[in-house]
Amino acid sequence: MNDTTTHPFSAMTQSVQAPGWTDERARAVLRRILDAAIHSAMPDVVLARYLPPRPEGKCVVVGAGKAAASMAAALEQAWPDVDLTGCVVTRDGHTTSTRRIRVLEAAHPVPDSRSEAAARAMLDAVSGLGPDDLVIALISGGGSALMELPRAGVTLDDIRAINRALLHSGASINDMNVVRRHLSVIKGGGLAAAAAPARVVTLAISDVPGDDPLTIASGPTVADPTTPDDALSILAHYGIPIPEAVRTVLAQATPARAPAPGCSYTLISTPLMALEAAAETARECGLAPLILGDALEGESRDAGTFMAGIALCARLHGLPVAGPAVILSGGETTVTINPAGPAPGRGGRNTEFLLAMATALQGQAGIWAIAADSDGIDGTEDAAGATIAPDTLPRARKLGCDPRAYLRAHDSYSLFQQTGDLVMTGPTLTNVNDIRIVLVT
Repeated sequence: MNDTTTHPFSAMTQSVQAPGWTDERARAVLRRILDAAIHSAMPDVVLARYLPPRPEGKCVVVGAGKAAASMAAALEQAWPDVDLTGCVVTRDGHTTSTRRIRVLEAAHPVPDSRSEAAARAMLDAVSGLGPDDLVIALISGGGSALMELPRAGVTLDDIRAINRALLHSGASINDMNVVRRHLSVIKGGGLAAAAAPARVVTLAISDVPGDDPLTIASGPTVADPTTPDDALSILAHYGIPIPEAVRTVLAQATPARAPAPGCSYTLISTPLMALEAAAETARECGLAPLILGDALEGESRDAGTFMAGIALCARLHGLPVAGPAVILSGGETTVTINPAGPAPGRGGRNTEFLLAMATALQGQAGIWAIAADSDGIDGTEDAAGATIAPDTLPRARKLGCDPRAYLRAHDSYSLFQQTGDLVMTGPTLTNVNDIRIVLVT
């Protein structure tokens, strides 16, 4: 059995149950709550209410991120009679149909030549505008890799090598984006500065802990208060080799980049909004929701062990919430790969989190969990995440899988693929980071 349906789950296996809760019911409820959280962040649901007054002059649309194409489509739908021009860039496979705004595709999570071409196309689109013109910037998570133009003296290969090293180092998204901003022409306010004196209205979907506009897609329309020394310090902290060309560029001051007066930045969807939608759906299902937070970070396996402890306490003692309940959390954990160790297997943040949680719970009855990246892609795999149940470990062992060995090898995707517990949504065309839902009956 392999779970590849969208909603609801079907043909679920039976496991050790709490009274009144079958495995099929638990999984269906978890998926309903996850779907509600993702739906609440869809651009066609939220974008129109945040649009500014229609411009007197030109209206140029630019943008980058995993939700950029669907945001552009939602804008076209909301303004059918406005002459919209410009382009946005999204990840391969995350596009949708538009009529006036051109949609480009590029690589993620490491930029490629198309990322550079997209950045140049956007800078060209906003050049030569006047004060009566309006630029609408549609920004979402993933934009850092999808839109890249290296500073003079740095090559795209330099940036690609540093990005890969940062991804494997366990660096937070905030630290990664400090480095990215200081190596880029378009990040850290570069796009907005190029659009001056036109007014820039940024509509953003947050995928980062704390919803910092400077961190979402590395802040292409936001002035950057950090320095090149901060970037050097971060690279040193994670032990990342610095190419001489990069060191030379970072020894220079970053050119001042500030948006023109009258520019604005609005978050139209955030991880907390998605968790609140999940909580409302949980109440409709007769469950007490508890939101632990929308910005949980740290190692995925450590977070999974920690969450198992919370779920176990809730199950046995009714604290911090009494069942039937769901414990909700968001944010972005990390998976640190030992460069001196064996090559890692297949997996992402959410599947590693869940495998660690299942290993810690050791088949405790009455606890299920689902964790998924809201964009539909957990890391670089084709699954959004997975589901665990009280019988996850016994089923894995029956298939000849040693869960702890798979966890050590960062091969969580492979284990859940064999047990049939992967959650396959396909690209959702939005991105409010990871959504973790623990059901305690």
